[in-house]
Amino acid sequence: MRLRTRQEIEDFVRGCTFYGTGGGGLPANGIESLANELEAGKEIGWVDISEVSDDALSVCPFLMGSIAPHDEKTVAEMASYGMTHETSINQEADRLAKAIEELSEYVGKKFDVVVPIELGGANTPGAIAAASKLGMAVVDGDYTSRAIPEIVQITFNYQKRPILPVASVDEWGNVCVIKESINPRVTEKLGKLISVAGYGLAGQAGMMLDGKGLRETVIPGTLSECYQAGKMLRQAREAGKDPVCELVAAVGGYELCRGTITAKDDYDEAGYYWGTVTIDCGADEFKYWFKNENHIVWRNGKPYVTSPDLISAIDTETGEPVPNPLSYVGQRIALVGMPCKPQLECQECYDVLTPRYFGYDIEHVSIREVMK
Repeated sequence: MRLRTRQEIEDFVRGCTFYGTGGGGLPANGIESLANELEAGKEIGWVDISEVSDDALSVCPFLMGSIAPHDEKTVAEMASYGMTHETSINQEADRLAKAIEELSEYVGKKFDVVVPIELGGANTPGAIAAASKLGMAVVDGDYTSRAIPEIVQITFNYQKRPILPVASVDEWGNVCVIKESINPRVTEKLGKLISVAGYGLAGQAGMMLDGKGLRETVIPGTLSECYQAGKMLRQAREAGKDPVCELVAAVGGYELCRGTITAKDDYDEAGYYWGTVTIDCGADEFKYWFKNENHIVWRNGKPYVTSPDLISAIDTETGEPVPNPLSYVGQRIALVGMPCKPQLECQECYDVLTPRYFGYDIEHVSIREVMK
């Protein structure tokens, strides 16, 4: 499939933001990444996994770090290290493309195919834009079918495939290569520390895999699903319909609640964006907790829906999915829950993407069971 117009780009990024469950980067950045390629006359799109040959070599570029807003103190600290608007040299797609090039040079191999690590408003479009810059194909799929805060939470890791080496390029031009680590959690920590040093999202690339292995690992068709979801939200809004109801019916999801945000407690720490949002839904009070992405919902103080099932907020006035940095007190939203893909319904996923992994003594119960 190809994206040929700005509207198609916006539809695609809107869908990516919905599946990004509050994380995955800011959609404005994703739109900019793809629009720049479109204006340059480049092809933007993806191919079916069946079109990738067995001996093709794939690479996974991804944005690593926190998307929390910078306060005045942080901006001043960044300036003391020479990191200012004037010294910024790499937009998000540039970081990802350069990370691919750095990894290619380090391993002495040429890559043929790009695979997004996750679905999100900036991370997925950024990977596609990076592929466009380098003249590479993009597969219609990813390794999570949602967004996640840590690289241990991907099908690639569930199958014990080697993530390293990973090359990293940040906004300012700092370049690193993670050669070895003792386990994937340490790889995640090292990657986050690199992003912390750059005060934002670093472009990183790793997870090399041939076409045969790719077909065994990727969750197929997810980019097309993003495009269809984003298009549906726009068309429902234009037709005067309720975008949330239309989307929920189409994707097999559930409207968990609809109300007004009354509190938001958030902070930036260790390369992640953390917080809790409270929603007044009339007779019920809902809260949801995020670590980059939304992972736990409480209804009237009791656990309700949790990761790996998807939890996304949609602004009921605009019909736009809401990434966590852009939610605010007074905003009217609907919380939408959706079952995760079958590829995430495994013990390897439950070990790293359910509440206990995040430090909460809460048992994960499938949203299908919760909503019966």
